[in-house]
Amino acid sequence: MHRLFQQNWHYVPIETTPHPYMSFAMDDVLQEMVSEDGVPKFRAWVHDPYVILGLHDARLPHLTDGLSYLEDAGFDYIVRNSGGLGVVLDTGVLNVSLILPKSSAAQIDEGYDMMLELVREAFPDTEIEAYEIEHSYCRGSYDLSIDGRKFAGISQRRIKQGVAVQIYLCITGSGAERAEIMRNFYEAAKKGEDTKFSYPDIHPGDMASLNELLGTELTVDGVLERMLDIIRRDGRLEPLPDMDAAMRDRYHHHINRMKQRNKDIRSEKEDMK
Repeated sequence: MHRLFQQNWHYVPIETTPHPYMSFAMDDVLQEMVSEDGVPKFRAWVHDPYVILGLHDARLPHLTDGLSYLEDAGFDYIVRNSGGLGVVLDTGVLNVSLILPKSSAAQIDEGYDMMLELVREAFPDTEIEAYEIEHSYCRGSYDLSIDGRKFAGISQRRIKQGVAVQIYLCITGSGAERAEIMRNFYEAAKKGEDTKFSYPDIHPGDMASLNELLGTELTVDGVLERMLDIIRRDGRLEPLPDMDAAMRDRYHHHINRMKQRNKDIRSEKEDMK
């Protein structure tokens, strides 16, 4: 077991966050907190249906058409404050953030490996592999898969002396249906044009939920408990201390930055109608 799992952790309980702005702002402010207090933090969250786009997605040549497709399909959307590409979130997707002191994950792969270890420990009887699933959405070298079908993806964001290692785990529902949403978005937003950045050619059958892969009836809460038990086994979970006034101000600062970025994108969309 990773030595960091044997320490004290601050825990932010699972919540259905009213808006993704709040989730990403919270992870940013937690990185600032861990930069000061050095205590790792574990945060879990879920969302109503949203598509979270990356900065590269915002540069698609026909972005307006892609965003209109998402709206017609019943999804709201935001562009997050980091790179990468789009993912689908809904109440069947568990999101977990490990907020670490940079000294504990100085090399980028260290943070990825720690999250991978946590997931493998939660499913000790399942062979979970980590490599890029080429025809998935938001593909990367730390795509998690079973028998070649992706159910999770890991990303990182670094602020000051903090590292946020974030994972989305598709627990329930249809992985292929989520992938179909993203495939249709890229078809509408790219229209086959050549682009400098390589956007994914998504094959929906290459993605699945854990319940589909394992033939189980897992719940988001149940998988979260498995992950928390790994820390409880040798470490300790404590409530996150209340933020002081300065940290509350920083939290709202991060929210406002995301709001402004997305306001600009939505304004561009309206101007192009």
